[in-house]
Amino acid sequence: MIRTTLLAAAAALLLAPAFTAPATAALRTGTQAPALRTQGALAGRTFTFDLQQALRQGPVVLYFFPKAFTQGCTLEAHAFAEAMGDFRAAGAQVVGLSSDDLPTLRRFSTEECRDAFPVAIASPATIRAFDVALQRQGQATGVSDRTSYVIGRDGRVVMVHSDLDWREHVRRTLAAVQALDRRPR
Repeated sequence: MIRTTLLAAAAALLLAPAFTAPATAALRTGTQAPALRTQGALAGRTFTFDLQQALRQGPVVLYFFPKAFTQGCTLEAHAFAEAMGDFRAAGAQVVGLSSDDLPTLRRFSTEECRDAFPVAIASPATIRAFDVALQRQGQATGVSDRTSYVIGRDGRVVMVHSDLDWREHVRRTLAAVQALDRRPR
């Protein structure tokens, strides 16, 4: 545990000069989330993810990550996988999104997400719509930054956390989901 934390801290320090997160996410708390329909993988199997359909079952955590199989993204996937019981108990689904291709995400869903939750493709249009483009020296890199959104059943953004340091994303999104009023409307 301590070694993992130290490795993650070292990786974050190494990546910090190369990338800068956007100043603010366009999706602010209370705004309507954009429509999202994309291909993804769960336990290595391909499926179609539709945000509107998913919201019928309860709140959805959309967490954008830069690149599958990189150290921070792997550690974040492990942390979400370990917390899936708590997210399910709170009535929420978790979906990771990155610009990786489907074969990579199929492998990542099994190896790093531990078959616990799905990951899906964030197209360039999706990255723009959710305002999560990772910037390097002021230019978009074509990948997403590390931003987590909690989307309520009504399709509105309940919580936003944007930080390249992966360590707070699970705790903050879980707390936001647990704070939601889950009574039927």
